[in-house]
Amino acid sequence: MPSYLEYQDKLKEAGIDKVIIYCVNDPAVMTAWAKDQGVENCEVTNDDGFVSFVADASGEFTAACGMEMTHEGPTGKGLLKRCKRFGMYVVDGVVKAVNVSEYEGDPAGDDYPELTLPPAMIKAIQEA
Repeated sequence: MPSYLEYQDKLKEAGIDKVIIYCVNDPAVMTAWAKDQGVENCEVTNDDGFVSFVADASGEFTAACGMEMTHEGPTGKGLLKRCKRFGMYVVDGVVKAVNVSEYEGDPAGDDYPELTLPPAMIKAIQEA
């Protein structure tokens, strides 16, 4: 997440109007995470800054995108819903590119998130 704040200018140069950070969690947790990252105003607090944090508490959006993580390890053997780590480039509601950090031995992409970080997403945008 911090790299999206660092790359704001480069993302804007690439034509990005907004970065939305979301996960399967509740709005209170997302608000706390935003504040922890230095983003005082975010979607869950009704502001529309460049970087927004949005909660997908039910996992409905995650499932609709086909991004629900089903690997047993990081999901606690199915007890918790989790989202795959992904970056999506969307223009006027049309998905133009999707990068997913999901590897054997690292299904959550925690150790190798590079595909979902700004440099890889900027490249995907340029190739879209």
